[in-house]
Amino acid sequence: MTLNLYFAPLACSLATRIAFYEAGATAEFTQVDLKSKRLVASGRDFAEINRLMQVPALGIDGQTVLTENTAVLQFVANQFPAAKLAPTSGLEHARMQQWLGFIGTELHKAIYGPLLDRKASDAAKEYARSKVQSRFALLEDHFATHEYAIERFSIVDAYLTTVLNWSEAAGVDLQPWPAVRGYFDRMLQRPSVARARGEEYALYKEERLRQAS
Repeated sequence: MTLNLYFAPLACSLATRIAFYEAGATAEFTQVDLKSKRLVASGRDFAEINRLMQVPALGIDGQTVLTENTAVLQFVANQFPAAKLAPTSGLEHARMQQWLGFIGTELHKAIYGPLLDRKASDAAKEYARSKVQSRFALLEDHFATHEYAIERFSIVDAYLTTVLNWSEAAGVDLQPWPAVRGYFDRMLQRPSVARARGEEYALYKEERLRQAS
């Protein structure tokens, strides 16, 4: 099976790159310029691949395209079961779904999305900031006694680390949340995360220079 990840540097698609590296899997990576909505290498209109022009999108054998971050992450985890990136049944599987839903809706879309959106109004940004206390209190309580989101490193941690990586740009201060800060720092030291983040940070800098010129 040939897998091709359409990604933008440091966007939520970073979580899938982390999952691939954690699994030791082989995949193709096609960069998308989210400003022009075109593939960087070919100039092809990204709308031809994903109508919503959002990453990640996962090409499968050159024919099928899978979209939506949590769906892509779970598909990758299922394709490489030896990596144990996702529990397959029982309460742990339900907990994984719970965490993916929480990260996607309560953090990614409710907080970081508006704070990173240059077109969002001041009122929208203030509303997003009002969500930080309750959401991060939940994270703090959990990571005060847990090393990972669930029993072991999983796609949940890949996604959560990706979202927390936006904190500085979004103006979300992690210092009041020492357990969350400690969790994030530990994840950054994980080889799969360090590799993926380092590669995409370099691509992000190149993209900024290209857009500036």
